[in-house]
Amino acid sequence: MRTAVLRINVDPEGVFTRQQLSDGMAQLRSEAVHLGAELIDVDLASAPAGRREIELLMTGDNPDVLHHQGLDLCEKVFGVVPRAGVVTFISRGTDDDAHGVLAGFGLTADIDRTAGPDGWDVVVVHIAEADLDRVPESRIHTALEASLNCEVHIRAV
Repeated sequence: MRTAVLRINVDPEGVFTRQQLSDGMAQLRSEAVHLGAELIDVDLASAPAGRREIELLMTGDNPDVLHHQGLDLCEKVFGVVPRAGVVTFISRGTDDDAHGVLAGFGLTADIDRTAGPDGWDVVVVHIAEADLDRVPESRIHTALEASLNCEVHIRAV
């Protein structure tokens, strides 16, 4: 399972007081646990008005579902319609991360991981040739190397 970082502006109009933001963060931290989420500590009051963005760590593969859950939680806690920000995924270099990157391109593949001659991981990704006709191999390769932080080989099957 992958870990998403959800960014959500909980005070898009910039109207909350320091106390309201502090109270909201405490309640959000408590409520996030029920979703299996973790709230990254941030001093919202020191952020510029209109840019008071929280970061929630949530596990799952579907960023739309996760963002919806995070937005609902923030709306419940802060009582305003929050503004959705960017969703990214934390990569730990696992095969789940590789499958998530591939899914972002609409691809599936078999993955083999071995230790290279220097002891570092080498990941071989077996992708259908038809899929490589749709998505440039260089884009897939770059995204996988960045996510996995290891040597990646792509093989057409």
